[in-house]
Amino acid sequence: MPREKIKFALRMSPETQRLVKEMYPRDNCRTQNEFIEKAIRFYSGCVSGQDACEFLPAALTDALRSTVHDSEGRVCRLLFKLAVELDMVMNVLAAGMEIPQEDLDRLRGRCVREVKSTNGSVTLKDAVDYQRGGA
Repeated sequence: MPREKIKFALRMSPETQRLVKEMYPRDNCRTQNEFIEKAIRFYSGCVSGQDACEFLPAALTDALRSTVHDSEGRVCRLLFKLAVELDMVMNVLAAGMEIPQEDLDRLRGRCVREVKSTNGSVTLKDAVDYQRGGA
């Protein structure tokens, strides 16, 4: 059952009309009217801020998803390598140090607070300063 259509006058510049005539077949529209309706729906969606996936071409959406997925994989691999290196450093330190459990617990609490307060921006200089009796 076809939807009811409303007829009304539309004024546009000659350049816009040429653009519509040129572009509607390229968008696989059967008529200029279909192209204009699609364009209005697209623009309205962009203005209203709805889900961008409805308006972005499928190829662009797929490319963006793929790029994000690849970046996620790369970050995960780098975090794994970093965790391995950190584990090695901790084991080397633990082998040469005799640290009482209560000191270790206190240090863990302090480090958690430090990482939270600096958003993870901790430097070796900060740790050295703390261990030498600073902050």
